[in-house]
Amino acid sequence: MDLSFYKGKRVLITGHTGFKGSWLTRILVLAGAQVSGYALDPPTSPAAFTLLGLTEQIHSYTGDIRDLAKLSEVFDREQPEIVLHLAAQPIVRDSYREPVYTYETNVMGTVNVCECVRTHRCVKSFLNVTTDKVYHNNEWCWGYREDEPLDGFDPYSNSKSCSELVTHSYINSFFNDLGIAVSTARAGNVIGGGDFAPDRIVPDCARAAVAGRDIIVRNPYSTRPYQHVLEPLAVYLMIAARQFEDRKYAGFYNVGPDESDCVTTGELADTFVRLWGENLKWINKSDGGPHEANFLKLDCSRLKSVFGWRPVWQFDTAMEKTVEWYKVWGAHPGDTEADRRALREITDRQIAGFFG
Repeated sequence: MDLSFYKGKRVLITGHTGFKGSWLTRILVLAGAQVSGYALDPPTSPAAFTLLGLTEQIHSYTGDIRDLAKLSEVFDREQPEIVLHLAAQPIVRDSYREPVYTYETNVMGTVNVCECVRTHRCVKSFLNVTTDKVYHNNEWCWGYREDEPLDGFDPYSNSKSCSELVTHSYINSFFNDLGIAVSTARAGNVIGGGDFAPDRIVPDCARAAVAGRDIIVRNPYSTRPYQHVLEPLAVYLMIAARQFEDRKYAGFYNVGPDESDCVTTGELADTFVRLWGENLKWINKSDGGPHEANFLKLDCSRLKSVFGWRPVWQFDTAMEKTVEWYKVWGAHPGDTEADRRALREITDRQIAGFFG
């Protein structure tokens, strides 16, 4: 991905205060883009967005994606050429606790973004980021392709299936006639430094490691397609750039690692423990939580065929980079400017290493 395309481009990110949004914001700042963001306050404390001091680097707007009037005001002011929609309620377990909020955010939030794109002719390229969980999951051993049925099981997954359908309808009803290039990206599980969300295996590992506790693993046998956070972000930027230049690249794309990087949660925990050292260990302790898929992976052959894309960092490297980041956070938790500088330095070094 040649990031020089983004120099001077006006890019609006929804959900920029989240884990993926924070990394994406920093990439675009380093690329010289004119970045604006619309999101709620950072969803966790600590949060990568705060630790990296991103508020001062972009035009950051605090707002709810369900508020169409306020979102439209941001579009009016920023006049974005490229819109990257990441704002969501992203946690499966939270979707069981708050299904209405999850649907409002993930479905009507997408409607609101699509409506702003429709009514602002400044936008040339729009990407909606969904998830690999949009598919009807048969728990089979091969990867899902883009033409498989969309029917997520839990409220989070199903709401993202609906987000896909909303986007498809706007493409057919409006965007094709307006000449706006639109894609969706269905990404697998991501790992990387700066994720502090609850009920995710890598943040759970990092918190336990820094605190000197055993890691609790709820389901060590579930298989997921793990990739470093920079992998899908590079793909999002590639798709948005290529379709900006030529609408033939607009479409629906799976974004995931190679099949060899689909590993069980227990294997991920083993790798984290080995890389961290310090006598860290994990224990298997199911808490009887709600349904989550046991086996899920993607077929990314379309992405590879259309763009000639290949993953940059395999699973072992992705885990090395992840542990490296959290080691720095353990030593520099963000309480001082020196801490935040150290965290920016490790983040920028990993971005440069990936894109270099």
